[in-house]
Amino acid sequence: MIFDAAATPPTAEKSRGTNLIGVRAYNERLVLSLVRRFSNLPKAEIARLTGLSAQTASVIVRALEADGLLLRMEPNRGRVGQPSVPLKLNPDGAYSVGLHIGRRTASLMLMDFVGAVRDQLRCSYSYPDIGEILDFTARSLAALTEKLDAGQRQRIAGLGVAVPFELWNWCAEVGAPHSALEAWRNCNLQNELETLSGLPVSISNDATAACGAELTFGRGREHEDFLYLFVGYFAGGGIVLNGELYSGRQGNAGALGSMPVMVRDRKTGAVERRQLIHSASLYGLERRLIAAGIDPVAFFRSQAWGSLGPILDDWLDEASEGLAQAIVASVSVIDFGQALVDGGFPPDVRRRLVDLVRKKASEADLQGLSPFDIDEGSIGANARTMGAASLPFFARFLLNQNVLFKGDA
Repeated sequence: MIFDAAATPPTAEKSRGTNLIGVRAYNERLVLSLVRRFSNLPKAEIARLTGLSAQTASVIVRALEADGLLLRMEPNRGRVGQPSVPLKLNPDGAYSVGLHIGRRTASLMLMDFVGAVRDQLRCSYSYPDIGEILDFTARSLAALTEKLDAGQRQRIAGLGVAVPFELWNWCAEVGAPHSALEAWRNCNLQNELETLSGLPVSISNDATAACGAELTFGRGREHEDFLYLFVGYFAGGGIVLNGELYSGRQGNAGALGSMPVMVRDRKTGAVERRQLIHSASLYGLERRLIAAGIDPVAFFRSQAWGSLGPILDDWLDEASEGLAQAIVASVSVIDFGQALVDGGFPPDVRRRLVDLVRKKASEADLQGLSPFDIDEGSIGANARTMGAASLPFFARFLLNQNVLFKGDA
């Protein structure tokens, strides 16, 4: 509810601000979130969208400019009256570091306040070892930040981490010693990384982080509701409802990898039930590479997808079948109008996969379901790291995605 003596009567809209003493931080977050959402806004439009008085909006904007978070653009001329001056986020107003910890690779990214990737470093390994990943993070963090001056380093908001939940449950699939993955169960990753980096640390499930990146920076901004599937070493996903990332009771909503699907054996024709994680993941492609005598670690490092031929064809056929079933089942529960599919592979592989998913979904029994579209995600393999890097911005400067205003300016 708004309390503004100079404004119209209070309204209950969730995007509205408040002028109560002691909660200016909320209003500042609201203004920054709106400017981020619409790329740029003049003060009059900020006041209209928030319901704050023009005077209060001006005070907040001046404070954010003084803090280096907002920049004035060229005035909009050619209209009657005083020209309006749009405001935009200052790319150098804040920085964030994002860490993605995967089953075969890790990535550390430096991102600026508007979501541009300033630098990024990667490493690959046979399995995720805590000590190795902490060493990689320490080295890479020093390398990424050495190009920043002292003032810029002070503007690093924090370290966001995207990591698969319960890594210790996948020893057989990852091919790691039991002790190596069991160590993750007893590791307080947040404390370890805060001690190492000296930064506040936020942690998210990797597929949820990828969905957040699609919603914040990608094609997801065009849709109020969508189902998101990310095909990494294991398949996962996310859910967006009413323009908001829905993380669920335990932060694990959209755990589509656990969804049961029916898979037909290519040789015998027998049909068996499996979780999607076993039929639509890069883990399945890795098994095919090993059977063909190809080193999977070397392959994923080289990214030579064009050389796989029938191996890739076979995997795409199986993966698309599982994804199509998962999408149809999800649409039957929540009336999604859009499903976005992305993954840790090049755009041409993603395009082939999505074309096959569309075809197989159209062949399913869709009686009783509203029409829905299946399209490509727009970020690719970097989605998990970008999603991780966005976490400190939401923690420090922006409204949580669950209350982010999504209307039209």
